[in-house]
Amino acid sequence: MHTLIRKCPKCGTYTLKLTCPNCGEKTLEALPPRFSPEDRFGKYRRMLKKEVKAYGANYS
Repeated sequence: MHTLIRKCPKCGTYTLKLTCPNCGEKTLEALPPRFSPEDRFGKYRRMLKKEVKAYGANYS
């Protein structure tokens, strides 16, 4: 399965074009992040989500 979105390996820009509009480098297909059932950082994401819900996004 091919994806439409592409990423420049040099500057990190996402685009639909075969060459980067910023630096002219050849773009690569953007791959999705790896899935892991162990989810090492899930605990921290849930804690942050609960904190943002309780105090708001601008809480420091």
